[in-house]
Amino acid sequence: MLTYEEAQEALNQEIDALPPGIFKDLNCGVTLIPDTMYDANGLLVLGQYHVQPRGLGRYVTIHYGSMIMAYGYLSAAAFREKIKDTLHHELTHHLENLAGDRSLEIEDAQNIKNILAHYNSNSNPNNGACC
Repeated sequence: MLTYEEAQEALNQEIDALPPGIFKDLNCGVTLIPDTMYDANGLLVLGQYHVQPRGLGRYVTIHYGSMIMAYGYLSAAAFREKIKDTLHHELTHHLENLAGDRSLEIEDAQNIKNILAHYNSNSNPNNGACC
């Protein structure tokens, strides 16, 4: 696990390691915020890509509190990898948005659907089993 300050430094290092072109039109940058965030289904949200209406800005948020909830048990090195993975995921949303592609958004929606189906089938004590 990393402290908030260490996570911010790790995120900054990951940002600095990427080619500048990836950040084209990401005019409000990438921000680590301390929140723990859940979606409408109660699933943790690790990061988000935002597009503000009327051209007011595009930006990425990484939710440190959610990262701690999901991966707080990991070593510092493994936690850094999760920060990197989350950053890359959100930047992929950005690049796809610029290209008019929604593939990752569709994949994310399907993954959420699969997670919820798995959770719901496991929470049913009879889930198809007899006796």
